[in-house]
Amino acid sequence: MAGFSYRGRDARGGLVEGAVDAVSQTAAADLLLARGVTPLEITPARQGGGFALTWARLNQRKVNDEDIMFFSRQMYTLLKAGVPILQALGGLRESCHVPTFAAVLGRLREGLDSGRELSIALNDTGVFSPFYIAMVKVGEMTGRLDLIFLRLFEHLEFEKEMRQKISAAIRYPTFVIIAMAVAIGVINLFVIPAFSKVFKQFNAELPVITRGLIAFSDFTINYWWLVLGLIAAAVFGVRHWVSTPEGRLRWDRAQLRLPIIGPTINKATLARFARAFALSLKSGLPVTQAFAVVAQVVDNTWIAQKLDAMRQGVERGESILRTASASKVFTPIVLQMIQVGEESGDVDGLLMEVGEMYEREVAYEVDNLSARIEPILIVSLAGLVLLLALGVFLPMWDLGGAMMNRK
Repeated sequence: MAGFSYRGRDARGGLVEGAVDAVSQTAAADLLLARGVTPLEITPARQGGGFALTWARLNQRKVNDEDIMFFSRQMYTLLKAGVPILQALGGLRESCHVPTFAAVLGRLREGLDSGRELSIALNDTGVFSPFYIAMVKVGEMTGRLDLIFLRLFEHLEFEKEMRQKISAAIRYPTFVIIAMAVAIGVINLFVIPAFSKVFKQFNAELPVITRGLIAFSDFTINYWWLVLGLIAAAVFGVRHWVSTPEGRLRWDRAQLRLPIIGPTINKATLARFARAFALSLKSGLPVTQAFAVVAQVVDNTWIAQKLDAMRQGVERGESILRTASASKVFTPIVLQMIQVGEESGDVDGLLMEVGEMYEREVAYEVDNLSARIEPILIVSLAGLVLLLALGVFLPMWDLGGAMMNRK
């Protein structure tokens, strides 16, 4: 997005100057008019402009899912009320308090002014997901764009609630793990070296646990740079591996097999699939195209691969039930509901029920996730405390007993 310097007059007629980000001079003029500024001169800002402009750009908030969610709800309301789409986009841009999203709305309006379809203009912004664009395309084809925006709002709201529940569930375990890591670091750097100096003065043979703790502490202190380097290399190595197609596939598959949280992640992913697939079918999207679009929504490469295999099976003439059964991803209850849906011609309705069922199960499991993880954390913490206690106090007891025997 380009930057422009402007000179203009405000509502009182006073001369104002400043800078604004927009895709073109026309968009910059529209943005200034929306702010109540009548532009007199708009020129492209020089590259490497002032510090204030650079700082403002760095501090601009990116477009997030909430912006798109509320945009969908507002578009549904305006289109249902009979407001023309160009006027709706113009009104939303004027009332938008997020500069980056206001610029996106300006680009959408420019695209429509140039004769493009809304779905193409959405794709040109680079902000909206392929699923969102495909749904809007269906709305344009069926003439039910207002209803599509409502369903997209409900879908995005469901996604937001799911992420919030999972984040809230792992917050406590994450805090405990971080606290344990900090405690281990403090003990290695300060506590064990202090006891090590005391033990060396007696020249006594130390227990195996104590010698191991002292050796680990000495290695951490003397080779801290190597420890930090290994940790950084491991982090960057894993991130690079996950970024590769093969690594991403294995990582997403491993997530579904994790103890305790694996089944919850699997159900959350299938709930996302069921709701998105039902929304696609209800909106009029063909089955094969719905599989291709929804595969990009589930956010799991392993499940997406299974959905692609289901799409290929449907293209060969197989039923959804048969392909779903061959994927070995769905539970028997879900397969039965898919079968009933195909027999009754209401696959989308029953899949929406499947999504709601998974959603309730995920909500229950997430609410109890901390309770299930807490015993493991307690046992791990107790084991750590026991190891440190034995390593520190066993030599003290031995030395105390030796001194008592001398008396």
